[in-house]
Amino acid sequence: MLAGETAMLKATTLASLDGVRHGFFTRQGGVSGGIYASLNCGPGSRDDVGDVKENRRRVADALGVPADRLLTVYQQHSAKAVILEAPWDTDEVPQADAIVTATPGLAIGVLTADCAPVLLCDSTARVVAAAHAGWRGALSGITDATLAAMEELGARREHIVAVIGPAISQKAYEVGTDYRDQFLAEEPESAAFFVEDDRSGEPHFDLPGYVAERLARAGVAAIADLGHCTYCDETRLFSYRRSQHHGEADYGRQISAILLT
Repeated sequence: MLAGETAMLKATTLASLDGVRHGFFTRQGGVSGGIYASLNCGPGSRDDVGDVKENRRRVADALGVPADRLLTVYQQHSAKAVILEAPWDTDEVPQADAIVTATPGLAIGVLTADCAPVLLCDSTARVVAAAHAGWRGALSGITDATLAAMEELGARREHIVAVIGPAISQKAYEVGTDYRDQFLAEEPESAAFFVEDDRSGEPHFDLPGYVAERLARAGVAAIADLGHCTYCDETRLFSYRRSQHHGEADYGRQISAILLT
């Protein structure tokens, strides 16, 4: 990465589509300092507000849009997806965990720091979406809600390309037996996504694998996982769980975004 360059990861399945831009941005290439170094894009963090705004401006610039055309929601770990037709006022940001749009020039994004970011596109219908899938949202159906909203705008599931970006890996995601039992009580068939640690005996959950399975179950034919673990890659990625293990007071958030051109 060149000095001052805003770093992002890309998926070949999305990059090959005409009229679409996307990026799974890392923590590199921003102006924030300390535990937020350096491309923290989370306004919900306790980082300097001006630094976060500058970081988001850099992301917008990398995507080729003005800063006020980079839109995110107030994430709630819900199964709510909103359709975006025009930029909302900064004082009226909706509470949701996915954004769907068919409007060119609007970069829609989600913020993560262990949860799974999912970018989706039907290039034939020209509909894109960005979803935030933590375990609660994934279990309650955020990907299903996102697909339904895309269909409202004319997308078809068999034409949708979905990519799961950097998220905590199963190896790093120890969850406890109470978590596993709660999850299995709601969805017994998900047992395959839990394994027990050889040393501690505690269960570990495969969040990206579960999200991919939910997408496949819903009829999405083209699903990719970038396979980057947020917890393991401290140099490039923020991680909530790693920040907790380090005893840090807060943590940064990386952004993943997509737009129609």
